[in-house]
Amino acid sequence: MAIRTSYLAGVALALLLVGCKSADATGPGGNNNNNNNNNNNNNTPNTVTIASFAFSPDTMTVTAGTTVTWKNNDTVTHTATADDASFDTGDIGSSASGAHTFAAAGTITYHCAIHPSMHGVIKVTP
Repeated sequence: MAIRTSYLAGVALALLLVGCKSADATGPGGNNNNNNNNNNNNNTPNTVTIASFAFSPDTMTVTAGTTVTWKNNDTVTHTATADDASFDTGDIGSSASGAHTFAAAGTITYHCAIHPSMHGVIKVTP
């Protein structure tokens, strides 16, 4: 009887420990949405998220002197390249970022040089 009680206590303890580890791995309440997915919501000022072969937001308005950052959440390399060749982030690998500071007012359209179907617009105000 003592062996059975010890065995059941051991199983209960193991389940408790596994349950605690699972809760820690996924965040409070077991919600896995807190693990660096905020970039998909684009909560970072002046950041364009690249995901699913698209720029988000596809149009951004900033004031002159602002640095815009492109964060690549895709598994492939992208660029942010001005249509008028006024800027080019170069290759932005998966999970990497590229940036450009916009000094003058104007509207700059851009694309991904690797995937020309991807387009965006930066509107720079004085």
